[in-house]
Amino acid sequence: MLEFMIGVNVRLVGALRGASGKSSFTVRLREGETINALVQRLCAEFGEDFKRVLVDPEQNDPRPNVLILVNGKEIELLQKLETKLDDGDAVTIIPVSHGG
Repeated sequence: MLEFMIGVNVRLVGALRGASGKSSFTVRLREGETINALVQRLCAEFGEDFKRVLVDPEQNDPRPNVLILVNGKEIELLQKLETKLDDGDAVTIIPVSHGG
């Protein structure tokens, strides 16, 4: 079976940039992969410190901690974590601050 790969351009902002040591890069994914797969891949690649900044441990979900944009649109307006990625998509991940 022939597997097609896509390139997704990722931009990390703030604490995510610090935790990963990168601000922008391209990730190769299988065609049809989702934001959820991208998040898992980034956590595996950049380790526990990065995962702590990105993913809420109680919900195992990145959305309480970050805004995720695909081509400038927030994933909550698309298919949330199941938003499929296409070749050349631009994904921006922005940490949000919580006050108290």
